[in-house]
Amino acid sequence: MTRLTGKTAVITGGATGIGRAAAKRFIEEGAFVFIFGRRQAALDAAVADLGPNARAVQGSVSEPQDLDRLYSAVANERGTLDIVFANAGTGSLLPLGEITAEHIDETFATNVKGTIFTVQKALPLMGQGGSIILTGSSAGTTGAPAFGAYSASKAAVRNLARTWAEDLKGTGIRVNVLSPGPTATELAKQAVGEEGIKAFASMNPMQRMAEPMEIGAVAAFLASPDSSFMTASEVAVDGGLAQI
Repeated sequence: MTRLTGKTAVITGGATGIGRAAAKRFIEEGAFVFIFGRRQAALDAAVADLGPNARAVQGSVSEPQDLDRLYSAVANERGTLDIVFANAGTGSLLPLGEITAEHIDETFATNVKGTIFTVQKALPLMGQGGSIILTGSSAGTTGAPAFGAYSASKAAVRNLARTWAEDLKGTGIRVNVLSPGPTATELAKQAVGEEGIKAFASMNPMQRMAEPMEIGAVAAFLASPDSSFMTASEVAVDGGLAQI
């Protein structure tokens, strides 16, 4: 497919997991992709795999000056931007009674503040036909034991899309949410461990974890003209977890 030919995309959290899978799919469909993440070694490995239509910028979405460097790189090399996949996120298990201020700050700095400034700082480079994709989660709808801060942050992301669709009226820029369920990523394995992976996999009607490439394929749909009449929508790619 060549649905994204000539398009320029930014993917945060793009070195591993869903972000890297989406980057691969975007490039296969013709896009030029900037991936953004905190770990230089992971970024270097991703770019080596993704090829000449990928660039990497190191930084954190929770640091506005790092995002400024990202968009300066995009402007200098490509001039404009068509797709933003605000995918970077974090989460860890802490039940009510054990939640700390540090836990809240870390979760919301990445998942909410980071999403807000990833999008806001991209807008001067975007125009008619632009697509913004936010990574939500099935947990933002259903909740999950000991995942209160993460679930609340993803519920906030869902509302941002609704609000921003109104804010972006007249610009030609769409904003939608892609909400995965349990996905076999590095973050998931770190957050819940092998036993948690097995437990989450058993909770959805598909009886398995999603592969990152399955989420990346839906991100490519939301990035493309095939979803041209969609904005403020949430697309659940969760094996039915939050749907029944």
